[in-house]
Amino acid sequence: MRHILSMLVENESGALSRIAGLFSARGYNIESLTVAPTDEPTLSRMTLVTSGNDDIVEQIKKQLNKLIDVVKLQDLSEGEHIEREMMLIKLKAARPDREELKRLTEIFRAKVIDVTDVSYVVELTGASKKLDAFIEAVPEGLITEVVRSGPTGISRGEKGLTL
Repeated sequence: MRHILSMLVENESGALSRIAGLFSARGYNIESLTVAPTDEPTLSRMTLVTSGNDDIVEQIKKQLNKLIDVVKLQDLSEGEHIEREMMLIKLKAARPDREELKRLTEIFRAKVIDVTDVSYVVELTGASKKLDAFIEAVPEGLITEVVRSGPTGISRGEKGLTL
C-alpha cells in the first residue's frame, strides 16, 4: 500500500541525507520526496511517498521517529487528506496537432505555459491519477519530456502537522 509520510525536520545540512540513508540501509524504496522550508525558519516540511505493507510502514515510521532531525511525523494515508502533484510536460506541437492538444489541455484544466513553433509546455496539477490519465490521452509520439513533482499533501480538518 502507498503511504504519504509528512514530516517536520530540522532545517540543517545532512538531515535529508540521514533520512534517505535510513531508507537505503534497510532496503526501503522512496517513490518521491519533496522538501521545502516552512513558516518557521528552523524547520522544513518533507513529504515522502513509500510503499509497503502495514508492518513495513510501521517499522519505517518508528525508525524515522528515532532520528534526531525528525521533529514530528504524520502518515497522511491514515486519515482524510488532500494531495496534489504538479507536472510539466513538453509536447511536440506541429500545426496539425496544435488544436487537439489545446482541447486536451482544456479538458484536463491544464495550462499551456510555453509555446514555440514546434512545441508546447503544459502545466498540470492534481491527483496522480489525473496526471497519469493526461499522459495516456496524449497521442502517441507527441511527448518529448515529462517532469513530475511527486505527491505532496495536507491533512483535512483541525488536525495538522504543527508543533
